[in-house]
Amino acid sequence: MASVASTYARAFADVILGAHLDVNRAIGELRSIAGLLKESPELRRVWENPAVPAEQKRRVLDAIAARDGITKQVRNLVAVLIDHRRTHFLEPVIRQLEKELDARLGFAEADITSARVLGEAEKRDFEAQVGKLTGKKVRANYAQDSSLLGGAVLRIGSTIYDGSVKGQLEKIKEAISS
Repeated sequence: MASVASTYARAFADVILGAHLDVNRAIGELRSIAGLLKESPELRRVWENPAVPAEQKRRVLDAIAARDGITKQVRNLVAVLIDHRRTHFLEPVIRQLEKELDARLGFAEADITSARVLGEAEKRDFEAQVGKLTGKKVRANYAQDSSLLGGAVLRIGSTIYDGSVKGQLEKIKEAISS
């Protein structure tokens, strides 16, 4: 599944960057269509039913695209997924596309969990520090977990930096027990 999603995501990233499309708009449009598919079992049945002619499926897509102002490129990607009966891959394609575009545009995705809600200045400081650490622009997701007691935990990809009080106490506990 990952290779199918990756193939479509890489190809569509080429389209987005080659046509100088607004990245956020294209991803938003794809999410909108994915949301429609998730909310409408009727739409899902039509697009996934091999008995419904491809031309009819594309007419439904064209009506949605016209109503929602979907760009031609996004419409074409969804049409390809419909034609190859791979609409069930739309959400994984979107996730892979985001990762692909982040990599190509020099962004690092960071998940920051702190013991308390951070202010805007603290968020900017965190992002600046992560930017220095990674050498990339940072797209941060914030969460709060009061069980950390203080500090924060940073995850970039599979790397975790634990600067929480809870994490430090666990390290001390391990050191004492060994």
